[in-house]
Amino acid sequence: MSETGAPIFDLAIVGGGLVGCSLAVALGRQGKKTILIEAQSESSIAQSWDERCIGLNAGSKHILQSLDLWNGLAPSCEPIASTHISERGRFGAARFSAEQAGLPALGYNTPLRAINELLWARAVASNITIRRPAKIKGMDVLANNVKLQIEGADSGSIHAKLVVAADGAHSAVRRILGYAAATRDYGQSAIVTAVRPQYPHQGIAYERFLKSGPIAVLPKPDDDQGHACSLVWTLDTDEALARLSLSNNHFLSQAQDAFGERLGRFLDLGRRQSYPLHQVINEQIVGPRTVFVGNAAQSLHPVAAQGFNLGLRDAATLASVLTDVSDPGDAGLLSRYLSRRAQDRQAVADFTDKLVRLFSNAVPGLRTLRHLGLLFLEFDSPVRQHILRQNLGTRNSSDFVMRT
Repeated sequence: MSETGAPIFDLAIVGGGLVGCSLAVALGRQGKKTILIEAQSESSIAQSWDERCIGLNAGSKHILQSLDLWNGLAPSCEPIASTHISERGRFGAARFSAEQAGLPALGYNTPLRAINELLWARAVASNITIRRPAKIKGMDVLANNVKLQIEGADSGSIHAKLVVAADGAHSAVRRILGYAAATRDYGQSAIVTAVRPQYPHQGIAYERFLKSGPIAVLPKPDDDQGHACSLVWTLDTDEALARLSLSNNHFLSQAQDAFGERLGRFLDLGRRQSYPLHQVINEQIVGPRTVFVGNAAQSLHPVAAQGFNLGLRDAATLASVLTDVSDPGDAGLLSRYLSRRAQDRQAVADFTDKLVRLFSNAVPGLRTLRHLGLLFLEFDSPVRQHILRQNLGTRNSSDFVMRT
């Protein structure tokens, strides 16, 4: 206990989303005295064929295996055997396959419900304290710890040697500390839903670039009602709002026209949701006894499904750096974390941003260059291998194992 009687923790994780909860599970295995503070109350998400999914790449599978989570999650995942990347109106396409990469799958389309429920169940069972629903109302950075004022479940104050901000793109920790973030509004929104195609997806993830942004159709597990795929359609925000108001049949017709008939006709449509797209990059991801991870550190455009995978590598690297240390908030440790994350973080942020700009640009002649680039990626080359490793998250996968 502190001099004021407030409990002292090794770490306080603010935000119990996928990244924050993954880190909590890892730290619980290390025996760190950890508190997880989550603003949202517990909610139950019903399983349904059109539920939202998230793409896990091979590097993320490696991390989840190190936490002994993968075996419990794998039955809910649909393996991605290959990807097909194309641009509307052009015959060229870039294809990547798990067989060529020497892997059982390039990635896994995973229901958010499944991974969220598994992480929370493991967090509750581990040796950590959970306060939910609760919010951070104030922070006072002291010499040896941070005093946090909590509102909600068990309101009051606590002390932590290190505060980990995992509280999303609109981080309350960032706001309280007055840290700056560079924000780019893409003027786009993503419509997320599910479709039932006429033909089986055969494990192929499609991404087709249109003038207004990409449309992605990703494999989901079949069920007793037929085949199923996730559909993520990026559009100018006004156009997205207009399409949300369409009838199911009208929306399906327009989605069919945008995607084509590689999977035959779209036969049914799930519930539609829309999310505005921004890039938010924290200008400072470590500070005195504070570190930012996941979307609180960098929130990216979903064009290459890199956001959660990058955030999970944040959590894994931090857990590795904190192994067998007595003071998790030591400035030298945080500097080591910063140096280990800088290159990966910058590379992925630049990759997604440039991809969005490249395929949303109508400059004369650029369309031809894009087409030639897709054709070039069909041939084995250092560029193709670099992009493959980038998307797999396996460039230095041993650095990202959750050491416990």
